[in-house]
Amino acid sequence: METDFPLTNGNIPPLAGLCDMSTAIQANWSLDESVRRLLRLHHCLRRLHEMLVAHLASEPIYELKTLYSHHAYVFAEQVTLIRRRVGEMRQPPLGLDKSPCEGLDLLLDEILCAPSNLDLLGGIYAVALPAICSACERLQNEAHPLADAPTVRIAKLMRFELSEALQTGAEAVEALRKKDPSFQWERIDYYQSILSAAGDIDGTEKRNLEALPKRRDSIRPFEYDSQPQRDERFGDTFNAGVNPEAFLYDDRFSARDKTLMMYYKRIREIDVPEMMASILVELRDDEPWEFHAEMTRQLWDEARHAMMGEVGFNAVGIDWTKIPINFTWSRNLNGQLSARQRHGVLFFIEQGLMPRTGKKYEWEVGVQSGDPLSALFQDFDWADEVLHAQIGRRWYVPKFASLNEAMKYGDDCWSQVLSHWQKYKDDGLTEHRNWWPEIYAKACQNWNVEPDPAAMAFCETYADSRADLKKLPADE
Repeated sequence: METDFPLTNGNIPPLAGLCDMSTAIQANWSLDESVRRLLRLHHCLRRLHEMLVAHLASEPIYELKTLYSHHAYVFAEQVTLIRRRVGEMRQPPLGLDKSPCEGLDLLLDEILCAPSNLDLLGGIYAVALPAICSACERLQNEAHPLADAPTVRIAKLMRFELSEALQTGAEAVEALRKKDPSFQWERIDYYQSILSAAGDIDGTEKRNLEALPKRRDSIRPFEYDSQPQRDERFGDTFNAGVNPEAFLYDDRFSARDKTLMMYYKRIREIDVPEMMASILVELRDDEPWEFHAEMTRQLWDEARHAMMGEVGFNAVGIDWTKIPINFTWSRNLNGQLSARQRHGVLFFIEQGLMPRTGKKYEWEVGVQSGDPLSALFQDFDWADEVLHAQIGRRWYVPKFASLNEAMKYGDDCWSQVLSHWQKYKDDGLTEHRNWWPEIYAKACQNWNVEPDPAAMAFCETYADSRADLKKLPADE
């Protein structure tokens, strides 16, 4: 259509830079199509989030635990973006929790029930996630850039972030394949056949649900395993022969020496995602998505804290695999308490870190130590824990008549947990070896200083106290 008036003002980009006029006048898009694709993306990303959480505790490889924690958080953020956008397009929020396609369900069920971590990773990072990235690219390119600009924006954001996740996941898959070159990847073709019959992730290809293959691994429903597992680098995992909190709060010891114990406390936090995953799995249908999204953020933060400890030891020149990284906290909580009780313990601990003797104190120790990395990590660790306490106040405290009642419940639940300190020793699972003098001596050598005799002699254990130094109940 020709006009006798200027369509643009000089060289200023038209339409806020979203697109040119010739693209904007095309009308080959609809709100229903936008919602339809978003619902399918939402379903797949939420299921991928859930399967990573569900496999986190039982996955022994440390790097995969942290990868699952990170990507579960990334997927949760994308799910939240989609839910917000769909809610803006005249869609009731309940529709977000319905399955859009039995073919997608079959694919995701089969990946969830994969018999090995390589099959699981292959299903996610060689089949599902590449298809999701392609679907985001199509949505970005095909949605109307003006009328549906908010959808185009989140498609761009999702594609960018998910592409990074895909690259990291693909590298993990390749590393596992090199360790097991005899592994047969016949399930990848099977997963691809399901995806094809489902019409791809976004349903833009022709669907042929009659061509869906039969169930294989998911014939038996997935059984969640909350038992934490660790790889061969984690020796003596039942060892509770060193109480770092007792050292940290002892005025006799220097801030520099205390940084070692804080690095240990950080890397040991890998057991918090192992425990939190069980809460999310077991409360899947009992809490709204917003609960799962915020708790997944906290889960990811705890995995980040563990990696801070890993990096801290590396910076000091300490091989962290020489240190027994205990897993009995997550093991005992997962095995002895209900999901609600575990949440209570989590909140009680997080809230207890808020006074001056908690995270602020650890940051002050980091600053006083002269170790800038310790100060940096404790600064952000403190900020994260403040956020976690707020998350608990939003989702945990309202279930009680008061904050005090909520705190008492969490304290009581933690007090019910038997540490089995002596039993683990009697059963030959550990000698509760005092590993501290060896590690401390190595650090002093690297610092080129003489060890403090009092610090070298430290030998307090977890035999009769928990991490907040409260006395434990006697094991039956």
